[in-house]
Amino acid sequence: MNLSEKKSIRIAILDLYEGLANQGMRCIREILNQFGENNHIDLTWDEFDVRLKNEVPNLDYDIYISSGGPGSPLESEGSEWEHAYFGWLNKVEKWNNNPAHVQKKHVLFICHSFQLICRHYGVATVNKRKSTSFGIFPMHLLNDGKDEVIFNGLKDPFYAVDSRDYQVIEPNHNKLQQMGASILAIEKNRPHVPYERAIMAIRFNESMIGTQFHPEADAIGMSLHLQTEEKKKTVIENHGEAKWQSMIDQLNDPEKIMWTYSHILPNFLMNAVEAMQPVEV
Repeated sequence: MNLSEKKSIRIAILDLYEGLANQGMRCIREILNQFGENNHIDLTWDEFDVRLKNEVPNLDYDIYISSGGPGSPLESEGSEWEHAYFGWLNKVEKWNNNPAHVQKKHVLFICHSFQLICRHYGVATVNKRKSTSFGIFPMHLLNDGKDEVIFNGLKDPFYAVDSRDYQVIEPNHNKLQQMGASILAIEKNRPHVPYERAIMAIRFNESMIGTQFHPEADAIGMSLHLQTEEKKKTVIENHGEAKWQSMIDQLNDPEKIMWTYSHILPNFLMNAVEAMQPVEV
């Protein structure tokens, strides 16, 4: 398969950071640049400020990536920007459900976006955590996750950056089954803690998948970010110096964050691009 023969791939990034300074958007841009260069693909993208400007893309794009973001995935229910956001989602669903459209629109939902989608579909409970989850944690694959294409090349467990005040727990198995959705990964089992394990990844359908962790986080940028005076102080005040040092150490482990960074989002992109290739009869 010669991917360079494919027409220009157009990607829409739905920015849910609400103007907050972040590493996520930079990481997504860098992965897209690297993917285009490594695979000799004419890849372009546009960014949409969903929460501040109510911007959403149209259906002219091949691939959609919906970012993480700050705040509550519950309190925005009924807001103007959510109305626009779910209006966009509805249009993508209609496109993908039309048998005449052989090439489907592929969508990845990250963290805050993932929580919004789980609430929207009613596939699980979305609520506030007892305390913030912030750090590098193991993600444990379930059976469906072991066969999931975007996890190709990853170990079980694999490690990822987790940064959230909310959680997706208590799956609605009937709803998941009706949708044809499957849970791919969960957080580490902690038998000494009386809390539900969070759902960390779901494939909603053949074209839509989401993760509650940050697959785009890179070690170098994350390490520099954590070592800024302001961020170091914040992490130590909220989580302790041992947590800060542990994160720095784990970021330097090539088999942890950089391994996840170099596999999940690139695998998602490759799967989407390959699905666009003409079918040989």
